[in-house]
Amino acid sequence: MRFLTLLKSKAKQLKSEILVLYLVLKHPKTPWYAKIVVAVVVGYALSPIDLIPDFIPVLGYLDDLILIPLGIFLALKLVPQSIVLECRAKASELHIKFKKILMSGLVIVGIWILLAAIAIFWLLRRF
Repeated sequence: MRFLTLLKSKAKQLKSEILVLYLVLKHPKTPWYAKIVVAVVVGYALSPIDLIPDFIPVLGYLDDLILIPLGIFLALKLVPQSIVLECRAKASELHIKFKKILMSGLVIVGIWILLAAIAIFWLLRRF
């Protein structure tokens, strides 16, 4: 039980680090080479496509457990500490707003899915 609690806390910490990295990516003083690494890490972390699909037992989650934390570690090492600290402070302020943005995004995605379903239904009836 203690192991699951530890895993949950680490996963929550990784989520907050992804938000920090997103803010680092947008920061104007982040070096270009760090922006490339940060963009790859954030893109991979948020992408539904993995190098090893999750349905493969054990190996499917191994890339998430190893690659993402290593990428976050590397990205944070490439960025000056002052920028990271500034973005962490901003991320803690945005955490509450982030939940509202996520809910808004889900509503918008739902609307697009509904519109796509209506269009498909209309096309099927037409032809």
